Amino acid sequence: MGGAVDWALASKTGAKLAPKEPATSRYTAETAVEELAQASIRAEGPVRETTGLADGLPVPEAQIVTRAGWIEAAAASMKHLTGDSDAEPSGLLAGKPAGLQAGAMLAFLSSAILGQYDPFTGEHGTLLLVAPNIIAVERALKVPPSDFRLWVCLHEVTHRVQFSSAPWIGEYMRSSVAVLSDGVDEPMGEFAGRLTTALKARKASDKAEDGGIVGLLRATQPAAQRDAIDRLLVLGTLLEGHADHVMDAVGPAVVPSVAQIRSAFDSRRRRKQNPLQRVVRALLGMDAKMAQYVRGKAFVDHVVGAVGMERFNVIWTDASTLPLLDEIENPDRWIARVLG
Repeated sequence: MGGAVDWALASKTGAKLAPKEPATSRYTAETAVEELAQASIRAEGPVRETTGLADGLPVPEAQIVTRAGWIEAAAASMKHLTGDSDAEPSGLLAGKPAGLQAGAMLAFLSSAILGQYDPFTGEHGTLLLVAPNIIAVERALKVPPSDFRLWVCLHEVTHRVQFSSAPWIGEYMRSSVAVLSDGVDEPMGEFAGRLTTALKARKASDKAEDGGIVGLLRATQPAAQRDAIDRLLVLGTLLEGHADHVMDAVGPAVVPSVAQIRSAFDSRRRRKQNPLQRVVRALLGMDAKMAQYVRGKAFVDHVVGAVGMERFNVIWTDASTLPLLDEIENPDRWIARVLG
């Protein structure tokens, strides 16, 4: 996969196609950058105290970026994650065509990302905060800017703490992506058979992992690729749910308007999109991503409530202690299997 996409072209294309950023005065922009930088550091202490993770490890500076800056960083991270190949991409659907498609995808996402932790760049990873998007959302929600900026940082810093406390996760992700990129030589009839079965099964399933484009992709893959998708889905659900749990656990002590922010933010997540937006979001798996926050937080809330944060942290030991797909919906199964 690393040699299938022209990531340099994807970066340039995404920057050109990215939606226009919200209009702000120079003072507002500079204030936002300064506050976000400070908030990313302020968030570290409460997050470490609440999670019991990463105590004593370095606190790297966050990078406050524009939409174009996020696109450039995301393209570089994806290149690294998918193989970091410097070979000239080629093929009918590879190289420049794939780069243009990836660039369009990054452009669409660039207005939706508030922050992101990239474990694959920098000595201690890179925490990215997209200032124009944070400004746009805090305006739309009509919440106190300083509180909202710290609240966002609580979530993103939790991701940094997760990866720095469990560095094996990065390689776990890379190995799973490598499985997805392995070519599978199989008769078209086998794929068509899986597709037909998947379409019939979807109608009767109420499982989150079976819905949307991601669910269809998962169902039509051979066993090895499907298992890799499941591993990535479960990991993403855990990471996002844990970050949401932590931001709510920490929030009342350090963010005065946290209740107002959470209510407004959740309402925004549930807001209906126009038909075109719904199609694009489905194709990019964004609705599946939203489901990860909800399902993951419910899992973490239950386990921490039942056994406490210290015992919950066993989950970061290695791949064998991560929840299985069915355990996300049934956290007591994870408790019984891993904690006995």
